[in-house]
Amino acid sequence: MSFAIYPSLKNTTVIVTGGASGIGAEVVEAFAAQGSRVGMIDLDGDRGAAKKAEMDGRGLPFAFEKCDLRDIDALKSSIAALKSALGPATVLVNNAARDDRHPWTEVTPDYYDERIATNLRHMFFAIQAVAPDMIAAGKGSIINFGSNSWWEGAGGMPVYTSSKAAVHGMTRSFARDLGPHRIRVNTVVPGWVMTERQKSLWATPEALEKHRQRQCLPDLIDPVYLARMVLFLASDDAAMCTANNYMVEAGSI
Repeated sequence: MSFAIYPSLKNTTVIVTGGASGIGAEVVEAFAAQGSRVGMIDLDGDRGAAKKAEMDGRGLPFAFEKCDLRDIDALKSSIAALKSALGPATVLVNNAARDDRHPWTEVTPDYYDERIATNLRHMFFAIQAVAPDMIAAGKGSIINFGSNSWWEGAGGMPVYTSSKAAVHGMTRSFARDLGPHRIRVNTVVPGWVMTERQKSLWATPEALEKHRQRQCLPDLIDPVYLARMVLFLASDDAAMCTANNYMVEAGSI
């Protein structure tokens, strides 16, 4: 399968959160293939170090910062370190999240706050940290990852779906506030994407067949297709795209 090359992404500094595995890893690889300068933030130090060694071996501009995104001071320090290594970012991909299942009857205030910190709060403060450099550059693209789970009315993870629904409101508000600086803010909405995590935890034959019947398209969604949408939204080709949801869910809603 042949994919597009976006000249506007060459030498562009990009920050990707949660880039060590899953969709984020595919996004990191996709930007590297475009000739972008990629900064990755992730809690998984081993995978991050391995990716750094691989990228260095390929001669690609890449930096990695190990960070627990629930710690906002650490997040800000990591973004500052990536700026020092790669230059100011004009693309931010807020990808990091965890869709852990949790029955509503067992959610405590502490668990609720921790899930919001894991799935929503860091996105806001990452935008706050990178936006000044985008304003100085007179352009930027911020891509927040939502989820089709709440659109579908999925159960079994109400704090996760609450946080992902909130991403859409955050996107639209930031798009309004940052738009005068030609900074675009969008949400990418994945369907059920076949990452290793999904396949190992929840993708039983029965669940997959039920989901196939819900989708308009018969094929399961590979992470590469989310990465392709992210590249488009980051590129100059999407110069008039902002404040919107871009669905990559095979028609399941």
